[in-house]
Amino acid sequence: MRATVVVPTYRRSADLTRCLAAIRLQTRAPDAVIVTVRADDAESAAVVSALSPSWPALKSVTVARPGVVAAMNAALDAADGDIFALTDDDAEPEPEWLERLLAAFEMDPHIGGVGGRDVQERADARARDVGRVQWFGRTIGNHHAGIGAARHVDVLKGVCCAFRLSPLRDIRFDERLRGTGAQVHWELALCLAMRKKGWILVYDPAIRVRHHIGVRHDADQLHRGRFDVEPHENAVFNETLAIAEHLPTLRRAVFRVWALLVGTAAEPGVLQVPRIALREGRASLTRFAATQRARAQGFRAAHRDERPDE
Repeated sequence: MRATVVVPTYRRSADLTRCLAAIRLQTRAPDAVIVTVRADDAESAAVVSALSPSWPALKSVTVARPGVVAAMNAALDAADGDIFALTDDDAEPEPEWLERLLAAFEMDPHIGGVGGRDVQERADARARDVGRVQWFGRTIGNHHAGIGAARHVDVLKGVCCAFRLSPLRDIRFDERLRGTGAQVHWELALCLAMRKKGWILVYDPAIRVRHHIGVRHDADQLHRGRFDVEPHENAVFNETLAIAEHLPTLRRAVFRVWALLVGTAAEPGVLQVPRIALREGRASLTRFAATQRARAQGFRAAHRDERPDE
């Protein structure tokens, strides 16, 4: 199989340099490497320009629109071959990363996506329950902490994943998702769409990248220890749209009730507010209001765009 490796980047030239060095050392060399570069990011463009004369497989695609979704769709339009592999510019794929990804696809033609573990320096958690959407719609991540054997999952993590190019081209990355940077939960939207079409997704913790968690140059600071209303609403909207659009009708209804009444500490429903108020005070009400406002918008968007055959 022929593989294209894609690295979306924005204003992290030192991280990008390290990432590309790791990709160049892969035991199975990629057939093409595409770096998506924003039009106002001269430093990242200079990194690619410096490397490309001695690395014919490497090229850049310039993107005018902000957000990782537009960048990945631009790369998708420029890619060819069989497999579209993704990693972040602040990641360092281990030498056998691509070789292991491709080997997993060879095991079963029904496998549409494969992903693995992003090893984080300060995270020593261990988890067997990884990348799963529970029956009532709550998403379990834990991709950075996965242990055990390869298994089927519902969602992969963008820093360490790959997809068959043909079905990916049919689905594409969802342009309705909100945000101007990471556009949190794009993986959920894509993976649930692939699962809905019958493709198998596999998570294997033996497929690994070192994730150095670089600085984000947009308002979204999810997992960076800061709460801001707008990026929070964007993330909740994106998650709600993906769940509401791709889950069966009954599970979608249960998710709606769960999200309103229970939710999580990060995305609270009514019953969570007293608990998180002990930690956040009045800010808990702000978090609750932002969450429920974005939930309602996500459900409306899913209903408005619902396909006639659903």
